[in-house]
Amino acid sequence: MPIIVNLDVMMAKRKMSLNELSEKVGLTLSNLSILKTGKAKAIRFSTLEAICEVLNCQPGDILEYENNKQ
Repeated sequence: MPIIVNLDVMMAKRKMSLNELSEKVGLTLSNLSILKTGKAKAIRFSTLEAICEVLNCQPGDILEYENNKQ
């Protein structure tokens, strides 16, 4: 998958657990877990905005594009 989700990296940098992030963002633990593991098919801008606000980061800190074609 060319989009890599670095949510776990940002959470570690902020010393925040998945439970804590779930409470602050207002998402279920299972939905955040799906996002964190990169299994999500989509993310709402409002969700991305809330995560960025709580983690004090930019969308590019969480989402990364990897081009495997060479």
